[in-house]
Amino acid sequence: MNQVAPLPFFAHALFATRIGVCGMAWNAHAVTAVQLPEASCAETRERMLLGLHKRHALQPERGPASYGALTSPSEVPMFALQAMSGVQRLLAGTNAGPEKDWTDVSAEDASVGVLGDMRDVYQPCAADLAQANGLTALPALEQIALDEFTVPEFHSRVYAFTRALKPGQTATYGEVAMALGAPGAARAVGQALGANPFAPIVPCHRVLAAGGKPGGFSGGQGALTKLRMLEIEGGAWGGTLSLFAD
Repeated sequence: MNQVAPLPFFAHALFATRIGVCGMAWNAHAVTAVQLPEASCAETRERMLLGLHKRHALQPERGPASYGALTSPSEVPMFALQAMSGVQRLLAGTNAGPEKDWTDVSAEDASVGVLGDMRDVYQPCAADLAQANGLTALPALEQIALDEFTVPEFHSRVYAFTRALKPGQTATYGEVAMALGAPGAARAVGQALGANPFAPIVPCHRVLAAGGKPGGFSGGQGALTKLRMLEIEGGAWGGTLSLFAD
């Protein structure tokens, strides 16, 4: 099993999941971006790399956003494999569905380097084992290192709180704002999550609008993708376990 990343240290890959092909980018030490599926592999890659280009432009001392494409798991550093396999496990969910054959990467996707099922690589962390169903739990992904360069301080606080929400657990924008000591900042919380470059490692799909409404979502097919992700991990719109429930 590969343990060492080849040059360049800035790289990215596309990988199959139950909800479609996702993207992930990383530097020598941490994940720099994750992209939920767009209409095509090309669009998924393009949106992720465009976001990274904009962030690098805000910190020119980091150099250009030159993230080479890797097309084999053997080329990927272990921490990035852990992150991608964890996302695959999370999005595979707890129940079978019409996407049960997602592990069969099509010839077209394989031709552009989409990585297949890597779930057996994932190593559960303490947060996973602490859940009630232990080794069979969906991964919390809290241990995945993220490089939040250019992320505003308030956004970073929102992301940290959101990462503590376990699979199937939800909170509202207002509840997150209150927990951060910023009552009245529900809209700012929504804006922070709308700009989230790390979904679903930062699980913004678990934060809903008041009154059981799904709220906005910038990834995939918008709110439909958000609700699908909640359903896959054992929750459901209007019926999920709230962090603040009695």
